[in-house]
Amino acid sequence: MQLQKAPNTTAIINNREYLFFSGTSYLGIPLLPSFQELVSQSVSKWGTSYGSSRSANLKLDIYQKGEHYLSSFLNTEDAVTVSSGTLAGQFALRALRKKVNAFYYMPKTHPAILVDEAQPVFVNTELNVALKKAKNTSICIIVDAIASLETTPFSFEFLNSISETNTLYILIDESHSLGVLGINGNGISSQIPKAKNREFIVVSSLGKAFGINGGVIAGSTNFINLIKTDSLFIGCAGMSPSFLEAFVNGQGIYQQQLKKLQENSSYVYHKLKHLTAVRMSENYPVFFFEKEEIADYLFKNQILITSFYYPATTKKINRVVLNANHTKKQLDSLIDCLIQF
Repeated sequence: MQLQKAPNTTAIINNREYLFFSGTSYLGIPLLPSFQELVSQSVSKWGTSYGSSRSANLKLDIYQKGEHYLSSFLNTEDAVTVSSGTLAGQFALRALRKKVNAFYYMPKTHPAILVDEAQPVFVNTELNVALKKAKNTSICIIVDAIASLETTPFSFEFLNSISETNTLYILIDESHSLGVLGINGNGISSQIPKAKNREFIVVSSLGKAFGINGGVIAGSTNFINLIKTDSLFIGCAGMSPSFLEAFVNGQGIYQQQLKKLQENSSYVYHKLKHLTAVRMSENYPVFFFEKEEIADYLFKNQILITSFYYPATTKKINRVVLNANHTKKQLDSLIDCLIQF
């Protein structure tokens, strides 16, 4: 189905209005008039783009301001922005290749942070023997904060089973948790137990909950400096300075929207948690319906959800997404349809 206009809580298909419970715009930012006004003000100041290397002699101060805010928000020493979340993941991996001897990945890791030579952290639900036996080496653990098709973060208790003689770099993709989970929406990475042999690196898209085109890499100053000296980074233009300034200036809007999203998520959870076909969490605005035919049923009732065959799955994935702008009336329409199914 092709949409001729960006959806918010509704979408138009063939001149007919449908309720929209899809996408990744969790905070409902892109079509929010108050945020659009911030973007308009920033565009008047910075223009629609800035086509210059971040390493050039002339620099825009909004990058320093925005990245300082992001590092503080994420509780890291430093941060740097790039033009997309995927690029953030790739830059982080390029830097990690210079520091680690082995890569391990958690289940359902997004391709943006995967490397071909990575081994699984778990084999048949048990910690990989090679990882368990490893000593005196540098290891990177690759993980999505919220894995595809899941509604809760991973447990990181397995890190305690890895020898402390190793140096661990934990690369966390917060794309689907930043702006939604954690303290004021700062994700889950700052809540993972720290240890002397662990260094945490956060990468994330800013285009999901935060509604701006761009990506971020956050971690130690030494690690971020590795990114900044990468020849590919030097040759790239930065993310839109207008969007970055709108992000910094829009924190009050983000917090208002987060509160509304949390209320919507909790409201729907308590109405649907008794349904055995629904997999959901009270604190996360995404849930899954196990029966494949649900998407067609909802479509007939003028409700759109995400429904497709995800890589490495044999069943169609039916993903229902709430956003902060959904009204109680719209939520009730969804709830009633799911209960009656």
